[in-house]
Amino acid sequence: MGVGDAHAPGATPLDPDEARGLIPGHIRTQAELNQWEQANVLEGSTWTLRSRGRDILSEDFVRELHRRLFGETWRWAGTFRTTGKNIGVDATPIAVQLRELLDNTRYWIEHQTFPLDEIAARFHHRLVVIHPFPNGNGRHARLMTDVLLRRNGAAAFSWGGANLEAAGDARDRYLTALRAADTGDYQPLMSVVRS
Repeated sequence: MGVGDAHAPGATPLDPDEARGLIPGHIRTQAELNQWEQANVLEGSTWTLRSRGRDILSEDFVRELHRRLFGETWRWAGTFRTTGKNIGVDATPIAVQLRELLDNTRYWIEHQTFPLDEIAARFHHRLVVIHPFPNGNGRHARLMTDVLLRRNGAAAFSWGGANLEAAGDARDRYLTALRAADTGDYQPLMSVVRS
């Protein structure tokens, strides 16, 4: 089995051109890719702690965070996708829809439109729906959400205290909660993120 051949239910498969964007030449299996990506994600997570003065509700930050999380793995890290996926909006309006989400989130925070946890859950859900990058969107959206919470004086979400990348009950609950949010019901997602 090669890289990109297997993915967890609800994960985004790579098209052949995207798979050719893999930087490390020694990776041959999905397990090796997962391990390599995890090390890269840890580096990107650490970077967020050093980026305190940056405006996180900007396209530049969104792209740079993705680049920091996956830039040692994929040549296209930080670049918006140009292909259709099994999830996400059409590729053409990604920048416009992302800008709308960032502006809405800024407004919600400034005007306390919802409690902060609900703002964060709504932000997370919409960022997942937009699905701006070829891959890594779930991990990116969860970290973006945690940075948003910390910047506004709250603790990061626990995300159910489980690895949401691996198939299992925790991932199933998370995906079910995202589908409920698709219909405007954010309560299941709010339960998952703080459980």
